[in-house]
Amino acid sequence: MLVSMTGYGKNETHFGNNIIETEIKSLNSRFLDLSVKLPKALSSKEFEIREKIKKSIKRGKVYLSISLKKDGLEDKYGELNTEAVKDAYKVLLKIKDILGLRDEIKLTDLFVFQDAFFDGSNDQSEEEMKFVLASIEAAIEEMNKMKRAEGKELEKDILGRINKIDESLTKIEERKEFYLKEYYEKFKGKAYQLAGELIDDQQRLINELAILSERYDITEECIRLRSHIKLFLDTMKNSDDAGRKLNFILQEMNREANTINSKSISEHISHLGIEIKEEIEKIREQIQNIE
Repeated sequence: MLVSMTGYGKNETHFGNNIIETEIKSLNSRFLDLSVKLPKALSSKEFEIREKIKKSIKRGKVYLSISLKKDGLEDKYGELNTEAVKDAYKVLLKIKDILGLRDEIKLTDLFVFQDAFFDGSNDQSEEEMKFVLASIEAAIEEMNKMKRAEGKELEKDILGRINKIDESLTKIEERKEFYLKEYYEKFKGKAYQLAGELIDDQQRLINELAILSERYDITEECIRLRSHIKLFLDTMKNSDDAGRKLNFILQEMNREANTINSKSISEHISHLGIEIKEEIEKIREQIQNIE
C-alpha cells in the first residue's frame, strides 16, 4: 500500500497537572529532513526524540513541535533556578556599589542573566518522558492515518494510469507486426523500382532490406516495457520504500517508450507511444508525493 508524504497529526496528553501538546506535519522531500522544536526542559532529550521519529518516517520534510504546560501555564524555559536569580541580584548590587550608582535595580536589569535562571539540565523524569514519547507516537499515528488515506487515493489514480499504459502497449503489440510488414513490402517495391536491372543479386537486396526493416522492430522494447509495468505493480504492493523504487522504474519505462517512438514507422503507434509518455509523466508527478 502506498503512503503519502504529506500529513498532519496532533496529540494532547495529560499526566497529573501537566499537559504535553505535540504537533507534527510532513511535506514532500527527497530525503528525511527533520526539524524539531522543544521546550528547554526537553532539550537534552532531542536525540532520543529524533531517533523515535526516524523509526516511523522514512522520508519527507518533517516538523515536530512539543510544548509543556504545568498548572495551566506553558513551560517554555524549564525550572526557575531561584539561587541563580539571587546571585545575579547580588552581582548587580556589587556593581552598583563599585561604580557608586544610585539607580534602583530593575527587573529588566536581571534579564541580562536570564540564561542562568532556567535550568536546562533539569531532565524530565523517566515517568514523564514516557508520557512525552507516548504523545509523539500518538501524533505520528494520527499523521500516518492521513498519509495512508491520501496514499490510497494516489494509488487509485496511479493504477488507472498504469492500466491506460497497458492498454496502449497492447494496441502497439497487436499492430506492430502488421505495420512492420507493410513498411517492408512498400520499401521493397520502391527499391526494386529504383534498382531495376542494375541489381544482379536480388537476394542480397532482399537481405539488406530485411536488416534495414529490423531496425524498426520494437518487439524487444515492448517486452521490456511490459516487464517494467509488472515490476511497478509488484513494487506498489510489496515495497516498504516504494517512492524511490517506483521513480527509478518509471525512468526505465520512459526510456523504452522513447525508443518505441524513435523506431516507430507508424503514425498510429507514435500516437500511442506519446500517450504512454504522457501517462508516465503524470505518474511521475504523483510519485513525488509518495514516501
